[in-house]
Amino acid sequence: MQFCDKCGGLLVPKKVGSKTVMVCRNCGKKSNASKGDMKITMEGERQNNKIVVVEKKATFEALPKTVIECVKCGNREAFWWMMQTRASDEPPTRFYRCTKCSYTWREYE
Repeated sequence: MQFCDKCGGLLVPKKVGSKTVMVCRNCGKKSNASKGDMKITMEGERQNNKIVVVEKKATFEALPKTVIECVKCGNREAFWWMMQTRASDEPPTRFYRCTKCSYTWREYE
């Protein structure tokens, strides 16, 4: 990554005819580009975005409980937990699991 000598802005590669030069985004100053200036790489793997719900009863006993009505059986108590299921700038999703019938549902904000 290179920065402009004049204003400190970021220099980006730009094709001018058959040559590639580095151009400042702020002031437009141009400088010659070397091979090492134009190498842009991205590394990493995309994770499989699956929601895993653990079905062991002992696991749910450790979760906090709240007062909310189960839409399936009408019970007024459920375990709850939160998980980031959408983009990081979105609020997390709340999951509930009925303490009586074990029905699981989610709530978005």
